[in-house]
Amino acid sequence: MTFIATLPPPPQTKLTRIGRFSIKHELGRGSIGVVYLAHDPIIDRDVAIKTFRSRLSMVERKQHEQHFINEARAAGRLAHANIVTIYEASSEGDSTYIAMEYLQGRELSKLLDAGHRFKPDDVASIAWKIADALDHAHKHGVVHRDIKPANIFLLDDHQPKIVDFGIARTPNRISDQPQSNDAPLTLFHDNILGTPNYMAPEQAIGQTADARTDIYSLGAVMYEMLTFRKPFQAEDTDKLLHQIAFKAAPEPHTVEPGVPLALSKIVVKAMSKKADKRYQTAEEMALDIKRHLTRTRREHERPAKAAADEQPANAPHFHTSRLFWPVCGVLVAGLIVAYTTLLR
Repeated sequence: MTFIATLPPPPQTKLTRIGRFSIKHELGRGSIGVVYLAHDPIIDRDVAIKTFRSRLSMVERKQHEQHFINEARAAGRLAHANIVTIYEASSEGDSTYIAMEYLQGRELSKLLDAGHRFKPDDVASIAWKIADALDHAHKHGVVHRDIKPANIFLLDDHQPKIVDFGIARTPNRISDQPQSNDAPLTLFHDNILGTPNYMAPEQAIGQTADARTDIYSLGAVMYEMLTFRKPFQAEDTDKLLHQIAFKAAPEPHTVEPGVPLALSKIVVKAMSKKADKRYQTAEEMALDIKRHLTRTRREHERPAKAAADEQPANAPHFHTSRLFWPVCGVLVAGLIVAYTTLLR
């Protein structure tokens, strides 16, 4: 019998620096990339550094380098409170990385997976800010094309941030394929990261995505937040895509009775199968959500104001007409007595 001695793999060198950024520790990793917490010594602030893992083939490396460049170019041209800020993108040796805003909180997907239940007003507030951020992106020529809970980060105060613009459509997008034929990239990307539950019908059948695609996807995210279930569910991806393309999901208020009808109708309109039937701009959707929030808050304020104005049932009731003359009489009598005293 022959024994073959196997040597342990050499220990990996701990990464301490990328570019000018000093690495503090690893924040997380996936099948493609690693995210580090780092410090920018020039600006004196913490940043998140996203880079992809070194054990990739040349083809994979090229694909993900394009993904990184697209993300930097897409998000880098935007400045909105609810979109992650990109500080820098560069390549150094074998490392291609993006330095971005360090966010403290959790992805919406993790909150939903953990069973967190959002109140309808909270869903509306979060969705309104996302819609406003999408409107900003669309007006700058950027279509995200991958809006889903995993790409919505909620800060500790529940302020949302849209992240991961890697497959966004931009005026200067880098791609090996023609712009008109890059819809399958979205499906392939989603198949790597999970089933395409939030994909718009036009994406499901391979058509070109536009701003209304993001509107549909936001509607699908709202649907799950309101009903605690995805709009469509199927174990087989082909069946799921068929449902997305041709089947209408039950209206949210019929699935979860606590969903306000007005908010349910916003979701239904956003998720219309035909893009022409949806909100034509994210601004329109944001305005509808804001109107709902304003109306709801006024309705909540009315009972409180009425209760404050209402006197207790056992409080004494005084009628001005009954008190006026007796009080005047007492005052006049007092004045007469005082005047008489002075005359003496």
